[in-house]
Amino acid sequence: MGLGDCRCHFTPPTTTATTDDPRITSYVHLLLREISATPPASDPPLQTVFFGGGTPSLVPPRLVSSILDALRVKFGLSALPEVSIEMDPGTFGAEKLRELIGVGVNRVSLGVQAFQEDLLRSCGRAHGIREVEEAIEIVRSSGLENWSMDLISSLPHQTLGMWEESLRRAVDARPTHLSVYDLQVHSWGVPLPSETESACFYRTASEALSSAGYDHYEISSYCRDGFMCKHNLAYWQNRSFYAFGLGSASYVNGIRFSRPRSMREYTRYVEKLEGGALDRLENRAGDVRDRAMDVVMLSLRTAGGLDVRRLGREFGEGIALGVCEAFRPYVDSGHVVVMDDERRPLLPSGDDWRLSGEGENRREVAFIRLSDPDGFLLSNELISIAFGVISP
Repeated sequence: MGLGDCRCHFTPPTTTATTDDPRITSYVHLLLREISATPPASDPPLQTVFFGGGTPSLVPPRLVSSILDALRVKFGLSALPEVSIEMDPGTFGAEKLRELIGVGVNRVSLGVQAFQEDLLRSCGRAHGIREVEEAIEIVRSSGLENWSMDLISSLPHQTLGMWEESLRRAVDARPTHLSVYDLQVHSWGVPLPSETESACFYRTASEALSSAGYDHYEISSYCRDGFMCKHNLAYWQNRSFYAFGLGSASYVNGIRFSRPRSMREYTRYVEKLEGGALDRLENRAGDVRDRAMDVVMLSLRTAGGLDVRRLGREFGEGIALGVCEAFRPYVDSGHVVVMDDERRPLLPSGDDWRLSGEGENRREVAFIRLSDPDGFLLSNELISIAFGVISP
């Protein structure tokens, strides 16, 4: 499997500095050492690079440039790679964004989260509405067409009216991509919306963004035509990717490989890598069932769904048929959609579809996807059911 994607993590340090913080410089130099000491696993150049994991917009453009140069030397970059960077409002200005574009960044992911001052304060964000509005204007004025905005639902004290306002203002800003996440933290010590309210938020986002012309192509992701995040597609299609930096995790030719989460241990990891003493076999490839579960989980997150025939070829016909059979009640309930080889939906009743080896007068199921929004809302339960088939 070829590798075409790379992610660089910028978790440390915690700082509000925007230029030449020595801790940032030291961390980037360590990151460069890791890149230099990593042996390439395949020939194709990198197609995407994603700077994320913390607040990469605090990193000076010259250091971002040094990382891109290191990746180019070690692995090669395609002629037109997608180079994304996560940016928080209040951590960059117009000049910095121009410099980042100048060194090769061509996609920005703007972490807005909400359009209400109280909500931003309650979830510990350093920026307020003024910084959000300024950041949106900076990005829109930069000439950068490919940019995304992050929103979070189910925040403490968030109401449906607040969520609808955030969605309206996000659409008005006209990003080419929107990521909409449901808050997963349950230890705030303050009231969170109920599961019923969270489901309502999700349905509201799906309806509002689809009506505004955004394609709901993954559980949490919406885009204008042609503006899917190519980097994230690598994850959802279970393709190999490199990762570098504290706490990052690669997936290289079937092996998942995580870096230490503490700076001291990460430094030791880089030193061992440089000395040739690192045993990557400690991070073993998962068995066939683990890989099958990865394929099912990641595929069912996307609107394209699960390729049933490919699942059967790679992991056994029994697994593919078992997953289809387990989902049959959810086809009837409308949570799961079965499709033929041209991705045409088949009747839920099963009158016009069959599994492999069944009635020859019916079309065979080739793909399975979750319905939008009800199937996506039930995704955790449905994926668990599939896991029970694969690894009973």
